[in-house]
Amino acid sequence: MAEKLGIYVHIPFCRSKCDYCDFYSLAGQESRMDDYQKALIAHIKETGPLTRGCQVDTVYFGGGTPSYFGEKRLRELLRTIAKRFDLSKDAEVTVECNPDSVDLKMLQSLRRAGVNRLSLGVQSANPCELSSLHRPHDFEQVKAAVQAARKAKFKNLSLDLIYGLPGQDLTGWKDTVEQVLALEPEHLSCYGLKVEPGTLLDYRVSRGEKLPDDDAQADMYLWMVERLGEAGYRQYEISNFARAGFQSRHNLKYWMGRSYVGFGPGAHSDFGGRRYSFVRDLEKYISGVLGGGMVIDESELIPQRERGSEYLMLRLRTTRGIEEWEYRREFFMNFDPLEQKLEEYERQGWAERHDRRWNLTPKGFLVSNQLIGELLSIQEEATLEKTLRLKQGGPEQNGEN
Repeated sequence: MAEKLGIYVHIPFCRSKCDYCDFYSLAGQESRMDDYQKALIAHIKETGPLTRGCQVDTVYFGGGTPSYFGEKRLRELLRTIAKRFDLSKDAEVTVECNPDSVDLKMLQSLRRAGVNRLSLGVQSANPCELSSLHRPHDFEQVKAAVQAARKAKFKNLSLDLIYGLPGQDLTGWKDTVEQVLALEPEHLSCYGLKVEPGTLLDYRVSRGEKLPDDDAQADMYLWMVERLGEAGYRQYEISNFARAGFQSRHNLKYWMGRSYVGFGPGAHSDFGGRRYSFVRDLEKYISGVLGGGMVIDESELIPQRERGSEYLMLRLRTTRGIEEWEYRREFFMNFDPLEQKLEEYERQGWAERHDRRWNLTPKGFLVSNQLIGELLSIQEEATLEKTLRLKQGGPEQNGEN
């Protein structure tokens, strides 16, 4: 059976830059769109033959704002992918959109081209909150975009929300969630606001602007998890909720450690045992691809054993969590020290056990960075002890394969 592969295409162009955004995105660079399209197509054609034996089952156009790039360019990119890769007939094909940059004609065109999933950046239903982030849309445009998507026969619609916004309280967050639930999307991504260094929001906070504190954000999160569950949205990752059968297959590749290849400045790949990323610079990417230069920024070969840390970091973000047998089999590591710590978390209400599987609870997700960091330290200590023991010629412990 062919190995399943995901493709990510980064579209860095935006109409305007949101204050909180730390992704590689550019406003006012529309004149470079055509050359960027040429570079992407050349790069896709060049990479396709290297993935023989793999079948692409997810394609994700992220950004930036892919919808701002225009449906004609997106259709051409998808056609090129279909020609150069073994694209599954039932592949999940997602395009990220802003509500202000889509209309019925555009969405119908994308749907006919094979796009079957949309991810709309809503963020809030409150006009003051949207304005404070410098989002280029209002909630009326959100409702119009959802209506247009349904008319264009999209049956898989995801909406993005952010909580912990400037001036937001629990009542305001509840109002946003209820208004979004009324739109009946199949999927919701709900992220806590993070102040990333170097962003406009970082500057605003450094000048004294206040945000909801950790306790307020925790209240918003725990209420959200409960409310979305009541509405039929099952949590499957820290920030992601879906109706049955509508989990993001592409994003699950990241969290489950599956293979994917990326295209565009700043895009990452994990393929053939190697992880690499491309230069985070539009002009260097275009000139490098079209001129035959170097566009890889970082590249490293990851031995299977060292992926044990990634397994913990990524899988514990999901409600599926980690499996004792899988950890022992895949990474040749002793699970017992981790289990002792997880039992401690269970007593605190941060983790739960299902036979030989462990996952974090919603309360555990709130402090997941701390918990996962502790587990990684335990893993590192256990690995070091085993290495020293082997060097000294001692026996291996039971449970280590």
